[in-house]
Amino acid sequence: MVVSSARHASPRYAPRLIPPRGDLPTPLLVVGAMVSIQLGAVIAKHLFALASPVTVACARIVLAGVFAVLLWRPSLRVDRTALLPIAGLGVAIAGMNVCFYAALDRIPLGMAVTIDFLGPLAIASIGSRRTRDALWIVCAGAGVLLLVDSDGPVSWSGVLFAVAAGAGWAAYIACAAVVGRHTGGHDGLALSMGLGALLALPVVLVDGTAALVNPSFLLGAAMLAVLSSLVPHAVEMAALRRITPAVFGVMMSAEPAVAAGAGLLLLGEDMRAAQWLGIGLVILACTGSARGSRNDGTARCAEMAVSSAVDKVT
Repeated sequence: MVVSSARHASPRYAPRLIPPRGDLPTPLLVVGAMVSIQLGAVIAKHLFALASPVTVACARIVLAGVFAVLLWRPSLRVDRTALLPIAGLGVAIAGMNVCFYAALDRIPLGMAVTIDFLGPLAIASIGSRRTRDALWIVCAGAGVLLLVDSDGPVSWSGVLFAVAAGAGWAAYIACAAVVGRHTGGHDGLALSMGLGALLALPVVLVDGTAALVNPSFLLGAAMLAVLSSLVPHAVEMAALRRITPAVFGVMMSAEPAVAAGAGLLLLGEDMRAAQWLGIGLVILACTGSARGSRNDGTARCAEMAVSSAVDKVT
């Protein structure tokens, strides 16, 4: 069982911005990707002063889609069996980002990212019959319970948005696995990001009119698209060419801690000792899940479910 990031569900999505071989150690590449993502989240929190979280998320989705299409120039000649998974992937991209940014507006960055990680953890656990994997789920659940324990009132709407973002992340993994099987290169991802941009564009035009004429907002949204989408795709895929998904999953399990550290240092979001312990339990669950992998078939059961739906439609 492997906990893999939704942003890198298939090595075939790798943009050729970074050579597969290089001088930088693989762990440094992975840490660089995590730092890039969390810096993007910090920028997003600052942009909430200029526009609503939904507008910020949709602006990022639109710009990331435009950048992806221009950079990767995907072919529009796609097998019809890939159309439904590509559409599902585009919807997942839009949904998980909107929900995640709505969560960021209500709860600390470290808490949002940690709860978000339950999505890929659940996908990795589907179909498993091993007692050890059930124990990791219990460990993660205990971590979340500690995480939402605070001195003041907890924004349960923020927690629910983070859970919804995790569900979107899980859907992304399942759809991306099928898209990767039915498309070549990074065409599928670019088309899905383009579709996500089309879905988000009306929201930006309706709710973000004032923000669109603000140069600071446009610059911040462009930085979000680069830091939270394009750079992680390039860096993480370069890492996946060198190591197995299981090892990669172990490395990525540190992301909640990186997020909590970024929130503390850059946003002043301190948390209680019990909450840090909760983050540690979730990281332990994700690491144990990844280390216990018997093969590289991450989300195999979820992929089969999506494939079955595709077969029925096509």
